[in-house]
Amino acid sequence: MENTLYKRFARYYIWAVIILGMAAGLFTIFNFDLRLLSLRLALLFVLTLSFGSRIVVRIPRVKGQISVSDTFILLTMLLFDGEAAILMAGADALCSSIRVSMKKTTTLFNTGVFILSTFVTVWVLRYFFGSILNLTQEGYTSSYIIAVCLMGFVQYIFNSGLVAVGVALKAGQPLWQMWRQNFLWTSLTYFAGASAASIIAKLVGLFGIYAIFATGPIIAVVYFTYCTYLRNVEASNSQAELAQRHAEQVQTHMEALRSSEEKFRSAFDYATIGMAIVSPEGRWLQVNRSLCEIIGYSEPELLASNFQKIAHAEDLANVQENLGHLIEGKINSFQAEQRYVHQSGREVWVHVGASVVHNTEGHTPHLIFQIQDITDRKRAEEQLLHDAFHDALTGLPNRALFMDHAKMAIHRSRRDETRIFAALFLDLDRFKVINDSLGHMVGDQLLVGIARRLETCLRPGDTVARLGGDEFTILLEDLLETEDAVEIAVRVQEIVSQPFNIGGHEVCTTASIGIAASTIGYVHADDLLRDADTAMYRAKLLGKNRHVMFDKAMHERAMKLLQIEIDLRRAVERQEFFLQYQPIISLAAGEISGFEALIRWQHPERGLIPPVEFISVAEETGLIIPIGHWVLREACQQMQEWRRQLPSERVLTMSVNLSGKQFSQPDLTEQIAAILSETGLSPSCLKLEITESMVMENIDTAIGMLTQLRALGVELAIDDFGTGYSSLSYLHRFPINTLKIDRSFVSRMLDNTENEEIVRTIVTLARSIEMNVVAEGVETASQLEQLRTLECDFGQGYLFSKPLAAADAFQLLSHPDMYQLIASRLEAQRTLAA
Repeated sequence: MENTLYKRFARYYIWAVIILGMAAGLFTIFNFDLRLLSLRLALLFVLTLSFGSRIVVRIPRVKGQISVSDTFILLTMLLFDGEAAILMAGADALCSSIRVSMKKTTTLFNTGVFILSTFVTVWVLRYFFGSILNLTQEGYTSSYIIAVCLMGFVQYIFNSGLVAVGVALKAGQPLWQMWRQNFLWTSLTYFAGASAASIIAKLVGLFGIYAIFATGPIIAVVYFTYCTYLRNVEASNSQAELAQRHAEQVQTHMEALRSSEEKFRSAFDYATIGMAIVSPEGRWLQVNRSLCEIIGYSEPELLASNFQKIAHAEDLANVQENLGHLIEGKINSFQAEQRYVHQSGREVWVHVGASVVHNTEGHTPHLIFQIQDITDRKRAEEQLLHDAFHDALTGLPNRALFMDHAKMAIHRSRRDETRIFAALFLDLDRFKVINDSLGHMVGDQLLVGIARRLETCLRPGDTVARLGGDEFTILLEDLLETEDAVEIAVRVQEIVSQPFNIGGHEVCTTASIGIAASTIGYVHADDLLRDADTAMYRAKLLGKNRHVMFDKAMHERAMKLLQIEIDLRRAVERQEFFLQYQPIISLAAGEISGFEALIRWQHPERGLIPPVEFISVAEETGLIIPIGHWVLREACQQMQEWRRQLPSERVLTMSVNLSGKQFSQPDLTEQIAAILSETGLSPSCLKLEITESMVMENIDTAIGMLTQLRALGVELAIDDFGTGYSSLSYLHRFPINTLKIDRSFVSRMLDNTENEEIVRTIVTLARSIEMNVVAEGVETASQLEQLRTLECDFGQGYLFSKPLAAADAFQLLSHPDMYQLIASRLEAQRTLAA
């Protein structure tokens, strides 16, 4: 990440130098005095670009070299002023870079560096000394010498500095380190070049520009003589270096031989794992620092004892047996995990690897131990094992550990029938309400508080576990009688029902407890837990906050439910279901406005099974989804058949109940649309009935689903209104057509004014938000009369008709006036009674 950042800054820096160099170059061109253009300047340009950058003078034992082009640029500065030197520096850098590198960015950067450094040098000289051309007209004055030194210094600082910053950023290295290693020595070349330029400038001042060409042969002879001298020096140096390397190799080899024992000793002493040389009897002969740190003893203390002293007593026999086999040659090495006793007394887990070292006579002088501290790993393994059998939230044993304890309790009880035990299955009442209202954090803290309280009311040897959610189990062992389990259950209920103060909230809850005692004669722990669970559900059905002891009858009921589940699955496959239809009557017109489709199960052995016995099982098992889909399709198909046989102006609706699982299906709308398309039934002829609790579980999701269904064109009704959650405040948000008043209000409407007022309120409320009302369970003429007085829209019940087969229901449609039919039925009943 850091290197990437440096490289990004390097790119920004390179382009900044390029742009500044271009700006300096343009500024120089704009300010260039054209009067300085001459043949002499042109010749100097050609000489610099053609030969200057190609000819270098190397300095022995120094990485740097003097470039003749640097001298020519500084000479141009002294003879033709600064602008000519800046332009020559840029041209020379451009030509040299093109010759060396094909990268455009590198070429532009080098050109920019030379232009900028020369530009700064020119303006620094002008700042301190005024006109540069005037300097050469003086003799070798102190000002001239200082100016030449300053010229070389500034050129060196800015040229090498600009390059060093770019290289340092690109390599991600400190600037000073980069400069010192690669550019500090180049200062010699700049000062030498400046000195040479100053001397040539004086010669040109005396003899003219052609003095450069006149001195050329002399310079060439000196140059080539110097190169020959350098080659001789290099050859001598190579021979000296070769001899030196040979001597160094011999010395290195001798030192390697002398230090081999020291290296082994160092590796032994400073190894990151404990190492020791041990005698066959177990005495420590040599130990390293890591071993001393692992077991807490100093080196002298260990050398005065043996490994048997620090080995754990339970592990010693096995270790000595393996060492005996090792010394006898039965095995080549062995590894083991064992415990050592630290000097402080605590246990230290170590991994020991032991092998034998033989001398040339074949004897066994000693053993080598490699000892690694694995205490942390062992603790982690123990923690993992603990986590595998304990609940992460409460720290209680989990289902796996509880079942293991239950199996052991069953095993002990089967060996000794006098040993009685029991399992308590505890489920918190209304825990979901606490979670939903106060949040899961408060719910979790409540579970932890419950766990701590349960621990306080148990005896030693009992086990309390959390199975998950708000379910806890307690295993009670060594009971004198089963009533002891009941007493403990009562104590548990009392302690759980006491209020909790969590985050400023006073939270109260109760527990429903199922008890399964060993007197049933359990063989499997799963059966014990199942029966305690069954008893707990029985406690829930009886009103919660109570305990129930499991008995055989309860088991029979559970088996009956299981058999119903099995038979239900077969019934779906064998099509044992059929529909009956109960008419819904318009109380104003006295005619049939529609039917409600009611499912029935014709069991091949048990006969007709009422919905109350199998609908809840179908809900729990998920079978309600295929069953509900079949009901929808069958009811729509039947209504379409009736519509084809009835006059077109006759409007009827078919009401179908939706289960909670059906309503929660995301593709419910698509399923219903497919059924309507398959049967050809108009969507307006289908009315779907849902309960209050279904829409109140998740209001926003429910509103979305109801809106999709209404967009499909079907009608919607809330069934058993008034018995579920209070949804009055949300009712106006639901796209509902009809409210169905529960039969419990209708049946007791004449018994007290409270129920009558409830019915009146529902009718008034529905009318205010433009909904229809259907009264369920109308069974007497008095109820009918009262409902008509309250201006209820529709009625349904045995007063009009019981649920009928399809043929009988269609025949009932032939009666235009249901009230006349009811009157004749009542008259017939009175005649029979007389």
